Amino acid sequence: MRARPGVFLPLCIAGLTAAGCTTLATTPAWTGGGMVNTASIREAEEDARDAREQAEVSRQPSEIGAKHILVMHAQSQSKPDGVTRSREDAKKRAQEALLKIRGGADFDAMVKEYTDEPGGAERGGDLGVFERSQMVKGFGDAAFALKIGEVSEVVETPFGFHIIKRTE
Repeated sequence: MRARPGVFLPLCIAGLTAAGCTTLATTPAWTGGGMVNTASIREAEEDARDAREQAEVSRQPSEIGAKHILVMHAQSQSKPDGVTRSREDAKKRAQEALLKIRGGADFDAMVKEYTDEPGGAERGGDLGVFERSQMVKGFGDAAFALKIGEVSEVVETPFGFHIIKRTE
């Protein structure tokens, strides 16, 4: 007879009569629901996180204005032919620009010095006014989380590494 989890079978020790038989659980008491309980807790935590994110998004404006610095690397989408730096070098370059900005350097001057976006230096990195859905998710999330005048941390997207400054 094959045991199923949670089913008890008689256990008889050699030499004892049926009266000497006891029962033994086929599986330990901690099985049979632990994963189910953990999964439902995890789902509840994910639902709560999603609800918090939705609440945060609903408090944000439908459109904002921003400028950015884009440091690209050899694997970046839509990169100009002249960009050959590695991803690691691009990240270091973006972090260097951010450190200068945090140290008081003018954002527009840093755009001219660091951005790889075609036409970005001429525009001062200005993206105009846009809706969240017009940008790739990571960029949109970071930009919309900023207050006017605030500068983001380095944000990675398929296009490279961005430093975003919210303008309106």
